[in-house]
Amino acid sequence: MNDKKPKVLIVDDEVFNLDILQTDLEGAGFEIIRAEDGVIALEKLKQFPDIDLIVLDRMMPNMDGMQLTQTLKGDPLYKEIPIIMQTAAGQSQQVKEGLAAGIFYYLIKPYNESLLISIVKNALRETTSHKQNVKKIAAQKTMYGLMERASFRFRTLQDVSNVAYYVASCCPKPDAVVYGLNELMINAVEHGNLNITYLQKLELIMGDCWQQEVERRLALPENMDKYAKLTFEMENENITITIKDQGNGFKWQPYLDFDPLRMASDPHGKGIAITKVTSFPTLEYRAGGSEVVCRIPN
Repeated sequence: MNDKKPKVLIVDDEVFNLDILQTDLEGAGFEIIRAEDGVIALEKLKQFPDIDLIVLDRMMPNMDGMQLTQTLKGDPLYKEIPIIMQTAAGQSQQVKEGLAAGIFYYLIKPYNESLLISIVKNALRETTSHKQNVKKIAAQKTMYGLMERASFRFRTLQDVSNVAYYVASCCPKPDAVVYGLNELMINAVEHGNLNITYLQKLELIMGDCWQQEVERRLALPENMDKYAKLTFEMENENITITIKDQGNGFKWQPYLDFDPLRMASDPHGKGIAITKVTSFPTLEYRAGGSEVVCRIPN
């Protein structure tokens, strides 16, 4: 049995802030490494190569949070470590810059302890899942350019993972595409077919029981025959991917852009905006939100 505590590097130039972060995260079962700026953080990463996650401030002397993020995301040794940026700089453009640079979550001050812990746990969970499945892309990388048309049905979270990584391997930038596919396909399952609302998901994530509730609802008789569908079509200049669920749609418009107020209070609700920035240059919702069409250059 592996009882190793996840190791979190916290980076902030204010000792008071480091003390609060350390108290909160240690209380939740994490091992903490501290650094007072980005330069020291790089030294700590070399000293502790098994760091699992980084929580850092955006505005610091010597090397700020954005500079550190760009350095880490450009280094093969560190680019997969999830980064949570915490800052008072919460304008929409600043949020967009941080997420586009590759951070996992842009946490706007002030925030409460439970939100921080929930986001950290979610980041570690998603990173573990990504590491377990990234080999699927490598194994299928020869698929790029070979598949012209395909159609898939998916129902469970495992189906989502399998289909997302297979389809991404047929695209020119699979690492970018797989994130967006996972987000949109999970939305189709949880919000579309299982009717888990935004507020219900918030409660489930904060209670650390979202996956259990998804699996419970999947097992209900009324949901046993519900599937979502993904179609893939490669054209001369574009790849078009369409995802359609059996739900009644949703008000998708607010989620296309980064909302600093929502990000300051909720551990979710950013996936579609990130998908639009990093995965699919063209993202179009149809049928009231129960169908989304994504296009990428071929």
